[in-house]
Amino acid sequence: MSHDNQQTIYRTTPARTGKMMAIMLGICIVGGVIFFAMWDYWISEAPPVVAMMAGDKDLAAPAAQTGKTITQDLVFVESSDFRTLAFNALPGEPDNNPTINMNVGDKIVFNVDNAGKSFHAFGVTKDTEGFGGLIPGSEVASPSNPLKPGESGTAEFIAGEEGTYYYICTVPGHREQGMVGEIIVGPSQGGGSQAAAAPTGVSHDFTLDFVESSDFRTLAFNALPGEDGHNPEIRVNSGDEVTVTSDNLGKSFHAFGVVTNPEDFNSIVMDSAIASASNPLKPGEGGSVTFTAGAPGTYYYICTVPGHALQGMQGSFIVE
Repeated sequence: MSHDNQQTIYRTTPARTGKMMAIMLGICIVGGVIFFAMWDYWISEAPPVVAMMAGDKDLAAPAAQTGKTITQDLVFVESSDFRTLAFNALPGEPDNNPTINMNVGDKIVFNVDNAGKSFHAFGVTKDTEGFGGLIPGSEVASPSNPLKPGESGTAEFIAGEEGTYYYICTVPGHREQGMVGEIIVGPSQGGGSQAAAAPTGVSHDFTLDFVESSDFRTLAFNALPGEDGHNPEIRVNSGDEVTVTSDNLGKSFHAFGVVTNPEDFNSIVMDSAIASASNPLKPGEGGSVTFTAGAPGTYYYICTVPGHALQGMQGSFIVE
């Protein structure tokens, strides 16, 4: 004779569930206390992506550009079996991976064309192997978005120090198959549009503080758009002494420099940097720099942390 068991079996109880929730809440509270207690530690270093983009040395930002421009045409070529890759011509042929000679402060304009049947990308690095360490501004396309057959692009490179650099195909493995050439950078020859101007004896002092909107979408100097003092235009004469003082009034990291191109945080001129993208001013910190205004022209003062100039931290710096 059998009997149906109608007893309900509970896998847990309300009391046990309550204890589990209390334990989880306690872990969250303790974790939060530890996180905020160590807030100074969390903000003591710049975000890793900033250091990665800026690098340890500013190899592409000489203090004095010479004004000399070199134009170099480079074509991606491939052997019929695709085992050998190169620029302009295959090994043993004229103009294979041409060596480029330049001096500190000279600029190279690369015109790059994909004449092969595969995908390619371009960049300049000081690394002796691999496809990393690319100098910002020198890239054409990327391994994740390469040049397709028949496509082309343009990039620029200004060396900030002597040594051997390499132009490469940045698609993994292509450098090892032969797509690499040398750039030999010698000492600066002086002169050019950024050569030191004769001192005028006139001095200027400017205050340019870093400010941010509450949602961090808008960045600026001194005041946000629509407010008095927003990104003031600076005008000085060539040879004037300029002192800039900057305080970081925001909650992010910032750095300062006068540049020739507001979209290139590596184009700093006149020894005008305060801190750097890889070693920026932390919230509440400040700094100053004194330099001599160079050749007449329109320049820009920006936050040199990547992306911040595009968010609004830039103004005109005009030398007359």
